[in-house]
Amino acid sequence: METTSHRNSNRRPNRIDFRRLSIKIASFAILAAGYSQLRADIPWPEVVQRLAYENEKLARRPQGHDGEYFVVCTLYYTPRESGFTFERGFDATPVTKPGLGGRRYPRDFLRSVKKEGFGRIVTPVNGRHYIRYNGGGSFAFASHPTSGGGVLVDRYSAAIKSTQGSLRHGAIVETSSPEVQKVFGSTRWKIMDTGGGLRRWQIDCYFGEDEPLGPGKLQGRPRATTFEYAYANARILD
Repeated sequence: METTSHRNSNRRPNRIDFRRLSIKIASFAILAAGYSQLRADIPWPEVVQRLAYENEKLARRPQGHDGEYFVVCTLYYTPRESGFTFERGFDATPVTKPGLGGRRYPRDFLRSVKKEGFGRIVTPVNGRHYIRYNGGGSFAFASHPTSGGGVLVDRYSAAIKSTQGSLRHGAIVETSSPEVQKVFGSTRWKIMDTGGGLRRWQIDCYFGEDEPLGPGKLQGRPRATTFEYAYANARILD
């Protein structure tokens, strides 16, 4: 009843309603056009070829790699439940999954947690502010986003596919890339995890917590940046 009353009190001539609708459609089209430029996937065949070429050059030097590698830096983050709303275009249908004790969360939020590994929830459960994906379609509540090397640290923790020479788990790496410096405000990373879904010579840098940039493929990016990838020279410091 309240919804009907509200609609009636704001009724306007059809001509004005149509005009407003047209403006909304036009605005959405402009927004979609801007987002379409961000939807392109990383051109992995090209990236892999460039990485192999540059690292082969380094390996052919008299001193070999000598702790220096040519890498591609990518980004991962911890999505916040608060950003997954119908108004922003997400599938926010409340659903539950094994391990959540019947508690329901936006469908797209859980999809994002499955991809990123962790997600921050609005209402903590037994003092735990995060959901962790356990694999096999199962989730659990967690106190912090973690990796194989401990609690993730914003703009410092990073992951690689596997050990590549001295580029290994536990290594401290310095990257020389103006774009990475601009986006993360950091040039030093600690390799705290390894991931089967990563590529050789890829360093996946942890951004921190944020709401997602948008629905669909944009869920994989934090709202604060449109960064996708950047090449960098990486030197092992420790």
